[in-house]
Amino acid sequence: MSRIIWLLIETVGGLLAVACILRAYAHRVHLSPRNPICQFINAVTDWLVLPLRRLVAPTRSMDWASVVAAVIVAGVVALLYFLISGAGRAPGPFEVILGAVFWLLNRTIYLIIGLVIVQAILSWVNPFAPLAPAIQQLTQPLLAPIRKIIPLVGGVDLSPLALILLLQILLSILDPAVLTGLFR
Repeated sequence: MSRIIWLLIETVGGLLAVACILRAYAHRVHLSPRNPICQFINAVTDWLVLPLRRLVAPTRSMDWASVVAAVIVAGVVALLYFLISGAGRAPGPFEVILGAVFWLLNRTIYLIIGLVIVQAILSWVNPFAPLAPAIQQLTQPLLAPIRKIIPLVGGVDLSPLALILLLQILLSILDPAVLTGLFR
């Protein structure tokens, strides 16, 4: 039964944390609030982010309330993990913080991979799709440095593949080194 509860907590917490991170990143790249992606993310996270804006004001380049909201969600998920896993003892604050940070980092990497895959598919299948400009705006800052290094090969942009490969390497380094035993 605890596996089912953990699956639900991790899924809901992961979606909410990723939505908060995506909201902060959309603010960072100045994605229009009228964009359907932003409207959806704002609708999902307003209940958590707007009260935090009273404490942490956004700047021109970063929506800090969204980042704080993602960290809070990650902390709650980490605490619940330790409580549900039945380790026989209360987790220390360092364990919860470390677990939350690496869990959130893991989810953020998967978010970036997902955005890059969607952008690559849209660029081939339907570059004029209504969401294509927003996805392009979200992925451009991540792919631009790689595009400077890797040129087009036969008219094909290999930078999404290179970025996904780099992120997979990062995940494989983070997983065994830090996440062993956490959130499994």
